[in-house]
Amino acid sequence: MERTTAGWGNGLLGVIIFSGSLPATRVAVADFSPLFLTSARAAIAALLGAAFLLALGQRRPARGDLGPLAIVALGVVVGFPLLTALALQHVTAAHSIVFIGLLPLATATFGVLRGGERPRPAFWLFSALGAATVSGFALSQGGAGSVAGDLLMIAAVLLCGLGYAEGATLSRRLGGWQVISWALLLALPVMGAATLLTLPDGWGGVGGPAWAGLAYVSVFSMLVGFVFWYRGLARGGIAGVGQLQLLQPFFGLALAALLLGEPVAWTMVASTVLVVGCVAGARRFA
Repeated sequence: MERTTAGWGNGLLGVIIFSGSLPATRVAVADFSPLFLTSARAAIAALLGAAFLLALGQRRPARGDLGPLAIVALGVVVGFPLLTALALQHVTAAHSIVFIGLLPLATATFGVLRGGERPRPAFWLFSALGAATVSGFALSQGGAGSVAGDLLMIAAVLLCGLGYAEGATLSRRLGGWQVISWALLLALPVMGAATLLTLPDGWGGVGGPAWAGLAYVSVFSMLVGFVFWYRGLARGGIAGVGQLQLLQPFFGLALAALLLGEPVAWTMVASTVLVVGCVAGARRFA
């Protein structure tokens, strides 16, 4: 029980850290291109992860771990950031939340397929209700969609759910921060080359807020958040703890209101209360 509670606590901290990604990204893309931001954040996090692995004398993963690590890199280091950046060229941020609301279901499904978990039937009911609540809230904000944007978001959610589940399974053997660090290192050749190819024409027009946004998504969104998130999934269960992602859009909007002065509608508060109830129900039956 203590281990499960600690897992949910770590998972919640990871979700809160991830929730700062949207406001930070909004600030950063004011001066950086989306492609540069996507590749640079991964390259910077990979160098930090490599420094930690070297300083703490971590052993290299076994040969059998390389395949799962490649799946993690494909899902959360390359796939999700890149596909969402491309999708947001076709759909609004509000519309994209419809698909982010489906991420916990994707994570739970891959947790069953890849992690061998077997939640009770009531878990799926609460999970589906939570996803519907987030999706309904996003749709009520009036986001327009497109076929290309929707397909990109679906692909992003599936890859991210797979990366989360695979990383959580690996974390039981390697440790949370080790998994994301090795996955980042695997992706470094591609992301490093992409960073060099998409460098800004000049640095004079890059303001302090954009640099701060880049620093946040590189250090916290791409590395520190995963340390707590993978630890939480490994200890508390992939399917159950994964439902905490239902809170991420609301945390992100709250941070946007606090940091960027965006308004908070009563529907956001009401939806958050309902989602918290769904997460509590999912936790009980996970």
